[in-house]
Amino acid sequence: MWRVTNPIISCVSRIVFVLLDLSDFALCFIYRFLDSVLEENPIPCYCRSRGGEEGDEISETLYGRRNEFRDQILGLFSATGRSDDDDDDDEKEKKEGGRRSPRWSDCSCESCVSCASWQNWQGMGKETLHLVIKEPTRAETSEDGNYETENVIFLHGFLSSSSMWVENVFPNLSEDANLRVKMFAMDLLGFGKSPKPANCLYRIDDHLEMIERTVIKQFGLNSFHIVAHSMGCILGIALAAKYPKSVKSITLVAPPYFPSLEAKASHNALNRLAERKIWPPLLFFSSVMSWYEHLGRTICFIICRNHLTWEWIIKLLTWKKHLPFQLTDISKHTHHSAWHTMHAVLCGGAKFNDNYLRTIEEEGIFIEIIHGDKDQVVPLECSFNMKGRVPKAELQIINNADHVSVILNRKKDFTKLLEQTWFLNL
Repeated sequence: MWRVTNPIISCVSRIVFVLLDLSDFALCFIYRFLDSVLEENPIPCYCRSRGGEEGDEISETLYGRRNEFRDQILGLFSATGRSDDDDDDDEKEKKEGGRRSPRWSDCSCESCVSCASWQNWQGMGKETLHLVIKEPTRAETSEDGNYETENVIFLHGFLSSSSMWVENVFPNLSEDANLRVKMFAMDLLGFGKSPKPANCLYRIDDHLEMIERTVIKQFGLNSFHIVAHSMGCILGIALAAKYPKSVKSITLVAPPYFPSLEAKASHNALNRLAERKIWPPLLFFSSVMSWYEHLGRTICFIICRNHLTWEWIIKLLTWKKHLPFQLTDISKHTHHSAWHTMHAVLCGGAKFNDNYLRTIEEEGIFIEIIHGDKDQVVPLECSFNMKGRVPKAELQIINNADHVSVILNRKKDFTKLLEQTWFLNL
C-alpha cells in the first residue's frame, strides 16, 4: 500500500518536516531580499498574508498551510504592528505586480522566453495557448451538405503537456476515427509552450478562459467531446458544466475528485494528494513542492531554470538525441505557474467539483472514468467516489497500471476505448 503507517516512519517524517518548516521559513527572508534587489516589481509570498478576502476565487491552502516556525514567529510580528494595510498591499501586488516576466529565478532561454510565452501577455484578450490540431482526413457529409466532424478537446495533467496525447493517442487512431475526428490538444496555461505569465493566479476561470479562447471560440465549436487526465479532469468537468449543451461525452483518467461538501475541502485535497510523509518518495516530493513555497521555488530554480543543461547532461549520459516528453515536460513551467495551479485547481477545485458534476448529471452527459489500480498519485478511491456521486458514469479499473502507465503502456487499447466512447455518443 502507498500509505505507510509504520510508527518509525511517522516519527522520522515528523522530524524531517520540522526541519523543512525551518528551511522554508529561512528561505522566505532570503527570497524577499533577492526579489527586492533583482525584481522591478516583486511578487510577495503567501507567508505573511492571511487571505480570507478572496471568497471562492483563491484556495485556502495558499494561506493556510501550517508551518511550525512561521505560525509562531510571525504571530509575534502581527502583535507588534503588522497591519491590515500591509496585507492589503501584498494582495494588490499579487494581483497587479510581477509583470516583469520571466522572473530572475525562471529560465530565460529562447524556448521559454518567446513572444508566445511571455511578451504578448498583456491581458488584452488576444493571447492563446500552444495548440496541436489533428484534422480528419475526410469528414462525412450530411444531407444538407455540411461536413460532420467529431471534435475532441484533450486536457493534460499537472507537469505535463499536449505531448501526452499527440504521442500516445494521435498515432493510434483507427482508420474510421482518422476520417471523422478532429482533435485539439493544447498546453494548458503555465505549462509546456503556452504562456506562463507572472501576473496571473492560475485559477480555474483563468484556465477555462484560455481554453475557450484557444479552441471553442476560435474554431466555433458547437459540440465536442472532452478527454482529460489527472488535473485536467477538474478543468474538464468545469468546462463541461459551462457548456453542458455542447459536450457529448467526458472521459476522465485518474480524476482527483474529493467530495466538496466536506468542511475545508481544499485542505482535504491537499492532505490527500500531498500528505506530509517521507514515504513513498513520490509522495514526499509532492508534499515538498505543495507545502513549501520557497523550497519549491528553489527546486524549480535548480531544475527548471537550468533545464537545458540538465537535458544536455542526460543526452550525454544516455547517448540519446531526443529525450522522452515525460522527462522534458517536468521542467516546462515556472514555479509561479505550477504553484498556483496546484493550489487553485487541484486543491481549490475540490470546492466546486460537486456543483460541476451536478450540472453534468442533470444534462445527462456521458462520463467514462478510467483509473489504474496501482496509482500512487491520485488515490483509487477518487474514482469510486465520483462513481458514487454520478451513478450512471462508467468506471473501468485497469489492473497493474499506475498514474501514467494507464495511458502510456496501453496506447492502442486506450485509444480504442476513447473511440468507442465518441462513436457511442454520436
